[in-house]
Amino acid sequence: MKAVQIINPSEMKVVELEKPTVGAGEVLVRIKYVGFCGSDLNTFLGKNPMVKLPVIPGHEVGAVIEEIGPDVPAGFEKGMNVTLNPYTNCGKCASCRNGRVNACEHNETLGVQRNGVMCEYAVLPWTKIIPAGNISSRDCALIEPMSVGFHAVSRAQVIDNEFVMVIGCGMIGIGAIVRAALRGATVIAVDLDDEKLELAKKVGASYVINSKTENVHERMQEITEGLGADVVIEAVGSPVTYVMAVDEVGFTGRVVCIGYAKSEVAFQTKLFVQKELDIRGSRNALPADFRAVINYMKEGNCPVEELISKVAKPEGALEAMQEWAANPGKVFRILVEF
Repeated sequence: MKAVQIINPSEMKVVELEKPTVGAGEVLVRIKYVGFCGSDLNTFLGKNPMVKLPVIPGHEVGAVIEEIGPDVPAGFEKGMNVTLNPYTNCGKCASCRNGRVNACEHNETLGVQRNGVMCEYAVLPWTKIIPAGNISSRDCALIEPMSVGFHAVSRAQVIDNEFVMVIGCGMIGIGAIVRAALRGATVIAVDLDDEKLELAKKVGASYVINSKTENVHERMQEITEGLGADVVIEAVGSPVTYVMAVDEVGFTGRVVCIGYAKSEVAFQTKLFVQKELDIRGSRNALPADFRAVINYMKEGNCPVEELISKVAKPEGALEAMQEWAANPGKVFRILVEF
């Protein structure tokens, strides 16, 4: 079968591998579309310390069930549109014991700590196969990244009378905006790019702030009548936006961090105490978050065409990745079609 492989930094090619065979408790899926994630971009750029090269990238998936192995329970059928839960969980660490399997200490995400599924076929345990109903295979590839944003809103315990500031309007930030708006919150979206901010308004943001051209603090004070945000979700991963999150959250507010800052962040820690903040990490997503995204997408309100920047064939994956690396701020999702 055909697969895309990152060989070395800046080196990617199409390789031929053996088609996998299905075993007990497993499902063979025919991969239709796979999205390039930010972690894949970092791998391509040689900036992902969790990856050992060469690696097959990919964990944002739209697929069709091809074959069902023995001992798989009812509910899975050949030809069914599905997406995949790309995380593993050991069942023994503190996170797993507490039921938060998305944050397993020993998690291995497809395409990161283990080979991904940017290939024609893949075999996974039936527990990692998520039926997606009438959502197309192409659009199924958007479910996983949006679910990460949905999970952050769940971590934040957002309710309907709150101001929620989302910093970063990429795919994950868009997911956070959608779910916060669905919960009835007043969402304030912050980004450097006006096109992304326009999309943020379409999916539920009541206010948008361009942090490149506007004074973020003044605008936040104006919008919240001087109180600051009840919740800030950081979906960028830079020192500037981490500090912004702590500065702009109101007293007794919650800060939820999704993005990884690549360098150390200097905080005025007195604000942690003075504001009595809850600062929470948010990692990956739970099955319930996947289901919530699927329910949202089934309603037909998701602007999927605007979330897909490019669709490439495997032979064009290298060129597509190079384009993204050259202008990362303008890309939502690049999909590879098999």
